[in-house]
Amino acid sequence: MADKRIIKKYPNRRLYDTAESKYITLEDVRRLVLEDIPFCVIDKKTGEDITRNILLQIIIEQEDFGEPIFTTDALHKLIGFYGNSVQNLASDFFERSMGLLAEQQNLMQGQIDKAVGGTPMTSFAELAQRNMAMWRKMQEDFLRAAGMASGQAGKAGKPNDGTSGGTGG
Repeated sequence: MADKRIIKKYPNRRLYDTAESKYITLEDVRRLVLEDIPFCVIDKKTGEDITRNILLQIIIEQEDFGEPIFTTDALHKLIGFYGNSVQNLASDFFERSMGLLAEQQNLMQGQIDKAVGGTPMTSFAELAQRNMAMWRKMQEDFLRAAGMASGQAGKAGKPNDGTSGGTGG
C-alpha cells in the first residue's frame, strides 16, 4: 500500500486524500481512476479497505448519469452469479474481459491518433486544403466550360497587378 495514494473515509462520510491533504468527492476519486493513479480507500474508524465499496458507489452514480452500461437483464444475470458455483469463474471472466476491452480501446485510440496526425486540427486543416483545391478546380472547369480562359478568369476576379497584360506603364 506504500505505492498507493491513501484516501481515508471518515464516519461523517467524507473522503480525505492524504497525498493532497484535502477532502475530496467521489468525482475526484473517479478522476484518479481515469488518470490511472493507484489508490486505496481506508475506513478511518475500522481500518478496513473499502475501495471496492467506493468504486461501486461511483458506478452507481455513473449509471444514473446518462446512458447506463448495465441493462436490467445484465444486472439480473450478474446478481445470479453471487453464491453460485461459478462466482469465481464469473469474476475472473469479468476482470479479463474489462482488461481486454481497455486494451482494445487504447489500441483503437492509438490508431485514431495516428490517422489524424496527433491532433484534430491537423486533419481539419488538411481537409480544408483539399476542399479549397477541389473548389478552385471546379471554378476553373466551370469558367473554361463557359468559354473563359483561366487567364481571363484571373482578370475577372483579381485586380490588375501589372503582370497580366493591363495598361500599366
